[in-house]
Amino acid sequence: MERFSYERSVAVSTFTSSLAHSNSSRPGVALVSISRLQSLCESVAPRYAGRARFFSVREGYGAAVTALQAYVDAGAVDVVLAAGSNGAYLRDNLSVPVVMVKVNGFDVLSAITRATTGWPGAKIGLVLHETISHELADLSAWLNVGLKQRAYRSIDEVRLAVAGLAAEDCSVIIGPGMACDFAQQAGLASVFLYSLGAVEEAFERSVELARVSRQKESKRVRLNTIVAHLRDGVAAFDDAGQLEAVNPAMLDLLGLDRKQDVPAQLTRAVGPLLREALEHDMPVEERIEQIGGRALIVNCVPILEQGVRSGSVLTVQDALVAQRIDRSLRTSQRPKHLVARHHLDDLVGSSAALERVRRLARAGAAHDATVLLSGESGTGKELVAQGIHNASRRRGNPFVAFNCAALPEGLIESELFGHEEGAFTGARRGGKPGLFEIAHTGTIFLDEIGEMPAALQSRLLRVLQEREVMKLGSGRATPVDVRVIAATHRDLHALVEQGVFRADLYFRLNLLQIGLPPLRERRGDVAQLARHVLNRNARQYGLSDAALERVLAFLTPLFEHYAWPGNVRELENLLARAAIYQSDSAGEDWQDLQTVFPEFGRMRQVAAHVDGALGHAHTPAHTPVDASGRRSPTREDVVRALEQAGGNRAAASRALGIGRTTLWRLMRD
Repeated sequence: MERFSYERSVAVSTFTSSLAHSNSSRPGVALVSISRLQSLCESVAPRYAGRARFFSVREGYGAAVTALQAYVDAGAVDVVLAAGSNGAYLRDNLSVPVVMVKVNGFDVLSAITRATTGWPGAKIGLVLHETISHELADLSAWLNVGLKQRAYRSIDEVRLAVAGLAAEDCSVIIGPGMACDFAQQAGLASVFLYSLGAVEEAFERSVELARVSRQKESKRVRLNTIVAHLRDGVAAFDDAGQLEAVNPAMLDLLGLDRKQDVPAQLTRAVGPLLREALEHDMPVEERIEQIGGRALIVNCVPILEQGVRSGSVLTVQDALVAQRIDRSLRTSQRPKHLVARHHLDDLVGSSAALERVRRLARAGAAHDATVLLSGESGTGKELVAQGIHNASRRRGNPFVAFNCAALPEGLIESELFGHEEGAFTGARRGGKPGLFEIAHTGTIFLDEIGEMPAALQSRLLRVLQEREVMKLGSGRATPVDVRVIAATHRDLHALVEQGVFRADLYFRLNLLQIGLPPLRERRGDVAQLARHVLNRNARQYGLSDAALERVLAFLTPLFEHYAWPGNVRELENLLARAAIYQSDSAGEDWQDLQTVFPEFGRMRQVAAHVDGALGHAHTPAHTPVDASGRRSPTREDVVRALEQAGGNRAAASRALGIGRTTLWRLMRD
C-alpha cells in the first residue's frame, strides 16, 4: 500500500453532532480530501443536510480506507465523494460506491482565464488526473497562452509534475489542491482547478446514489434477515459458480465447519448439482440426495435477470422435517368424517365364538400387519375393523372405508389411487388424492375385497408391497404409511383356485385372518344383542320400558328357531320394524302378522318340515294358528281372560298377547 506522506493533520470528523445522529434513516456520504477540496465540500454540504448525513475524512489513500472501513461496516456510509488519484484509489479498495468530482472543459478554461488575468504573460502549467487534454493543447496557440500539461496518478507524480513544470519556467500552476500546495512550497503561483459547480454536481450524484444504495442495502439486509431465519438451507452462486451468499441453516444441514473455508466446502458438497443444472440448463427440483450422512431434498434453480441467467440459487430441506410437515398437513386437512366410531367393546355377546373374535382382534391391533376379515354379510366386519383401528397405535388418525363392489373398475382406480389434473375426461381440476393418500398414517378398510376387478388387484398388491401409490396420469410414486384391513363374504381360497383372484394378493392379505361367526351359530347372544339394540334406539322409536319388553316378548320365538340369514343386520332391521308396529299408537291395529313379519311364516314352514321329517304331530287343522305357528285365542279364551282381568280389556289383551281391536273382534264374533 502506498504511503501517504503529504503533511496534513490526521482527522476523521463530522460537521456537527446533530448532522451525524439526527436521522439515522438518511443515507451517509463521506467527503474524503487531503487538500483544498475539503473546504469547498464543507461549504456545500449544509445545503444537502436534509437529504443525507455527511462525514468529513481528512485522509488519503490507505489511511482513508482504514478510517472509512469502520463507517462502512457499521452501515453509516453509503457513498464516498472524492477526487483525483485519491478517489481512484478508494474506488479500487472500498466496497461502497465512490463518486468522483469531475473537472470539465469549462472548469479548465475558467482556471486558465483566472491565471492569465492574474499573471499576464506568465507561462502556465496545468496538472490533470490520468490524461492530458490534446484539444486544449491545440487551443493554446489560439488563446495566446504558454500552456504546459502534465498528468498524474499518485501523490508522488503530482510532486514530480509540479517540479517539472517549474523547471520549464512555468510560474503559475493550475491543478488540484495538492498541486497548488506543492506550487506554493516551490514559490510558484497557483489556481485551484475545481469549481463550485463541479462540487455541487458531484454532491447531487452522490446524494442520489446514496439514497438508492441505502434502499438497496435495506432490502438486502431485510432479505438476508429473512433467509437467515429460514429452516431451509439457501445458497446463491454467480454464473461462474462462485458463492455469493449462504444462510446458517445451509451450513448446519450440510454439516460444514464454519471455521474452515466455507465456499470450498460448499462447492465440494453441491458442486455436481450446480454443474448438472448449468450443463443441462434445467432446474433440479425436489431431488433426494444423501449429503453429509443425511437425506436432503435439494432444489437448484437459475437466477434470471432481464431474461439472462446470472447465477443459481440452491435450497436444501431436511427430508425428516418434510415428512413431519406432510403428516401434519394430511392430518389437519383430512375430512372430519373419516373417523372410526366403534370399539371392540361394542361387540355384544358372551358366546365362545365372539370371545374368539375379540381375542384375535386385540392381538391383531397390537401390530400393523394386514388383517383379513371373513364372514357372511351382516356379521359386523366393519365394526370389527373400526375396533381394531381404535385399539391400535393408529387411533386418532384417519379410518377410510371403501366398498370394492360399489363402483365400476375405472372409478375404483381413481378413488383408491387418485389422479392428476387432466388424467382423463372429467378429471377434477388440480387433481385429487386417492383414498390411500387420505388414509396416510391411519387405516384403510377394503370391504368386499373379493369383488375387486382383476386389473386392479396387481396395483393393490404393489401398494401392499412397496407402500407407495401412483396417481393416474402421474409419473411419480407417493409413499404412504397405511394399515390395510380387508373383508369378504366369499371364499377367497376358492376364488384363487378358480383363477378369479390373484394368489399372491391373497397370501399378502391373508396374514392375520379373523372369521366372524353368523348369528345362528351364537344364538345365546341374540337376546342380549336385541336388548342392547333396542336400548340404544329407544329414543329414536319412542319406546317406553313396557313397549321395549313387549317387542322382546313378541320376537322371542325367533331367537331360538330362526336361521337369521341376514345376521346382525337383519336382527337390527327386524327390531326396528317391531318397535314401529308395537308402539302404543300402532300396536293394536294389526290385521295380518304374516304380511308384516314374513319371518314368522318362514320359521313355521321350516319347523313344520322338520317336525314332519321327525314324525311329530302337526297342529290340528281345526285349531286356528297365527302366523308364528302359535294357537290363536278363541272366544272362550277371551271370556276367560276378561273374567280374570275383572273386565279390563287392556289387561286381557296383554294377557292373550293380542291387540284390543282383535279382542273386540273376537267378542263380536
